[in-house]
Amino acid sequence: MNLIDTHAHIYSSKFDSDRDQIIEEIKAAGVERIYMPNVDVETINRMLDCEERYGDLCIPMMGLHPCDVKEDFRDQLRIMEEWLGKRDFAAVGEIGTDLYWDKTTFGIQKESLEIQINWAKSLNLPIVLHCRESIDETIEIISSHQNGTLKGIFHCFTGSLEQAKKIIDLGFLLGIGGVVTFKNGGLDQVIPYIGIENLVLETDAPYLAPVPHRGKRNTPAYLGIIAQRVGDLKEISSAQVAEFTKANALNLFKEVRK
Repeated sequence: MNLIDTHAHIYSSKFDSDRDQIIEEIKAAGVERIYMPNVDVETINRMLDCEERYGDLCIPMMGLHPCDVKEDFRDQLRIMEEWLGKRDFAAVGEIGTDLYWDKTTFGIQKESLEIQINWAKSLNLPIVLHCRESIDETIEIISSHQNGTLKGIFHCFTGSLEQAKKIIDLGFLLGIGGVVTFKNGGLDQVIPYIGIENLVLETDAPYLAPVPHRGKRNTPAYLGIIAQRVGDLKEISSAQVAEFTKANALNLFKEVRK
């Protein structure tokens, strides 16, 4: 299979002890590209180092994660905007909202998201959205900014069929990860009823490892497990899932010229 992982933090310190070995396992598993979402200013150099070390395998995005939107978020965004002005990135991400950890920062999370949405519009880049415990709120924000040019992925989609249809109607893709393999993950009530043209695959490594690795460190080498489960739910082969979702990803992301 020729798989694309649309969301993995392969630059995470959780891979520092064996990253080269993990990269070889990823390649052996048929994963030909990993899109890396940025988190904050501190992760930029680590992410770009992975791009430098692993050639065309690791492709960077640029953005500020909602959980890292603090009092200094405008300073962080200023630095990120400078980066977007001096080189290519595949997308603006990982951006969005998060009401799981801290509801008190929602106001500045929304402001940060809207600033970054405007970057994406001006640069004609897709956005990659985090929306933990905040899918409806994020759908509402995207709806208010959708002018026909905004596109991207609702990363780590775990919502309802109704929410999925709203996202698709907005012109966005659903990022499907390890949760699809969880017994009570709920995606078995969604994926059979939406087209494969609306899906991309992801691991969110090192987080959210699929069954049978749940609870352990995740890796893009497990992406085939996710493809197999999606194929089972869609009643098509995992190879077909890989083919369609690869095409969806390549059609979405900007090609990065080094």
